Amino acid sequence: MSDTTTRALSLLNLLQTHRHWPGTELAGRLGVTERTVRRDVERLRELGYRIESTPGAAGGYRLEAGSAVPPLLLTDDEAVAMAIGLRVAASNRLLSGAETTVTALAKLEQVLPAPLRRRVNALAETVQPTGIRSGAAVSSEMLGELALATRDHERVRFTYTTASGEIMKRRVEPHALAPAERHWYLLCWDLERDDWRTFRVDRLSDVEHTRVLFMPREVTPEQVDEFIAVARSWSPQAIAGAAVMDLGLDDMRAYFGQWGQGATDAGDGRTNWPVGGSDFREVMYALAWIPEGVPYTVELPDAARTTMREALERMLAALD
Repeated sequence: MSDTTTRALSLLNLLQTHRHWPGTELAGRLGVTERTVRRDVERLRELGYRIESTPGAAGGYRLEAGSAVPPLLLTDDEAVAMAIGLRVAASNRLLSGAETTVTALAKLEQVLPAPLRRRVNALAETVQPTGIRSGAAVSSEMLGELALATRDHERVRFTYTTASGEIMKRRVEPHALAPAERHWYLLCWDLERDDWRTFRVDRLSDVEHTRVLFMPREVTPEQVDEFIAVARSWSPQAIAGAAVMDLGLDDMRAYFGQWGQGATDAGDGRTNWPVGGSDFREVMYALAWIPEGVPYTVELPDAARTTMREALERMLAALD
């Protein structure tokens, strides 16, 4: 294989790993001049790859969908079959390698021509896997766009509809895309709130790529899991109440971390903390985390209060 061919394949690999590459950075990665990069881009275009170029100091290159499937060593039918398989895997919110599945789907659909995309859409709508509980509908296109932005560390804007129906515009730096309880969640650094926020993907719309890159903040897989767990706890609960504890809001948030979201100042050095769950046991578990020695009162529906009181009386009797 000639040096020219090897370099062109290396260039193609780089173009497939990021949505946009500055020309100077491509030249530096390949160890050639920008003029050579331009020649190699033309060679790839002749092979069927559509590569968009933008002039100027901030210009660069990005790979776009073409009028025919580029030479990926796939037939049309193979490309459609692969895309449908990835669609099914993504829509079923696989717990292992979920974001990798979505990223692979986005990379493949990025180069599919329009007729094949229509075939994929039509077939995917008719494929209904059995034995899997469905969650809120999320388009694979939306997941793909968010996965690419997360992978490329690109800021995005979108419209978000809260559980209460409030509509707001958000500008964020996406860090992780993860499934939980048959929903997809996007963990971001919210630029307006200057803090971490987690959004349900099925409530997102009008995603806009800004092409502004950011330096990712450090976040461990364990922290991502905790953020997602907190976000799930904000879903409508069968039992909803509040604990008012004799602990200042700042101290409460320092103790509870992300689990302190939603807490408000109740005055006189007290904090109102929303609690809830699918049944009274989950409420009891939440209350057990209130720091030792901190007095508190609980507001709960009468039925839940009665059930919890009976359970606690039996526990006390067992301890005695």
